Amino acid sequence: MSAKDLEWGQDTKDVVPPQQDVSAAENVGAVRENELVTQKGPIYRWLSKAFDMGVEARGIERVPEDERDGKHTIGLLLLWWSVNSVVSTVPIGLLAQAYYTLTFHSAVAAIVAFTAIGAACCAFIATLGPKTGLRTMVISRYSVGFVGGSIFSIFNILTQLGFSCTAVILGGQVLTNVSDGKLPLEASIVLVGFIALVLVFIGYEAVHQWERYAWIILLIVYFCMWGLGAHQGFDIGAQQELQDTGLPYAGDFLSFGGIVFSSAAGWAPIAADFNCRLPHTIKPWKVFVLTWFGLMVPLLFIECLSAALMTVPAYAAAFESGDAAGVIAEVFAPWNGGGKFILVIMAFSIICNCTPNTYSCALSIQALFKPFEKVPRAIWAVVSFVIYTVAAVAGREHFSEILSNFLAILGYWVAFFIVVVAEEHFIFRKHVIRGGYDLTAYDTMSKLPIGAAGIFACACGAAMAVVSMAQVWYIGPLGAVFGEYGGDLGFEMSAATTAIVYPPLRYIEYRLTGR
Repeated sequence: MSAKDLEWGQDTKDVVPPQQDVSAAENVGAVRENELVTQKGPIYRWLSKAFDMGVEARGIERVPEDERDGKHTIGLLLLWWSVNSVVSTVPIGLLAQAYYTLTFHSAVAAIVAFTAIGAACCAFIATLGPKTGLRTMVISRYSVGFVGGSIFSIFNILTQLGFSCTAVILGGQVLTNVSDGKLPLEASIVLVGFIALVLVFIGYEAVHQWERYAWIILLIVYFCMWGLGAHQGFDIGAQQELQDTGLPYAGDFLSFGGIVFSSAAGWAPIAADFNCRLPHTIKPWKVFVLTWFGLMVPLLFIECLSAALMTVPAYAAAFESGDAAGVIAEVFAPWNGGGKFILVIMAFSIICNCTPNTYSCALSIQALFKPFEKVPRAIWAVVSFVIYTVAAVAGREHFSEILSNFLAILGYWVAFFIVVVAEEHFIFRKHVIRGGYDLTAYDTMSKLPIGAAGIFACACGAAMAVVSMAQVWYIGPLGAVFGEYGGDLGFEMSAATTAIVYPPLRYIEYRLTGR
């Protein structure tokens, strides 16, 4: 049996017969973790003692089947619960009223609809991790080739740095507010980011262990916020008079929806990074469902909460004067010292968010060029920490503007990334290319697709996103249809255009090149 026989949806008995050891077929192209130090060069040997003490040596190399297990299956659910139960999720719901004049009802409708779509996109990508034993950016090479995979890696590096930057800014703001300004914002940002770095440096096991339990106390905190907000009195009808109608309302709804979509789908480029050590025999539907609920539950719970908070006049005023951190501080103000203690917990919740961002950013750097694979993932994690910390300190006074613009633009590239990976998987690897994925080819440019079809299709999607976008600094012709402030159709048009262009070009590419 060849590696190419490991196709999506095959029954387990067709791949590894019962009572039989894992064959070499399941390990083709894989590298054992204890072999990396001798294979990768001097920097790995320099860190050999750290690897012996438990620091993860593995980077983007394929995980052998006999080095996988199902102990982190529950992590498909709990990791995403913790990652999205952080304080940086709160501002997303606040933006509905503050930036788009949507009522609570409209905000909830957008949150539910666009989160469901974004979470489904992320959950699909997650299913590919156990089936291939590969990281997400490496999987993308089967759609857009090595060069296209490097382009995606650049986008993902910027994405994960952006997520981390906005997260540590908010965590730092909360810590500074708790200290009544005695702890400078710059120091707060560095402190929060550094603690996350420690977990990332250790690697996969440390990330999963932390995320398995972190959500518990955070869930209690958010229940407290719901209770305190209800005590103040939610005014569900607030902003009804300010909400637009007709096309301007549609534009506001779509623009906010694009931000919500990105908050969920933005995890897709790293979704396989945290389950590639699960056995390939795990059912895809199980991976999909656990990941989808892992995203939906915390995102809906927290974003609807923050949208409700903006219906309380005192909290809306706190947003105007102190941004998202001001709202959170105002919520817990009645509890005095106890409230400050909770704020400290919320500030450090950012660790749950920065940890996967930094971890995957390091992997994406390795995936850029083959020489970068000779530098261990742990070193690239330190480099990533330095970059996003410096950026956060520089942009610390403009959190909401950075968040809204970053999330909106993020959705554009994530949309065409998901489309080409999905169409490659469901159309070509199942029905056109005999044998599906050649798992020996993941790091060999000459065996991968040349990527011209994928890169061109994504470029068309990006061009259509520009035409359809609506940002403070630019409104495209299609976006301008919705009125003075436009309506952002960027991710929808990016996905639709790519979906139309990619299949015929990829078929021609395959017929001409055979790969």
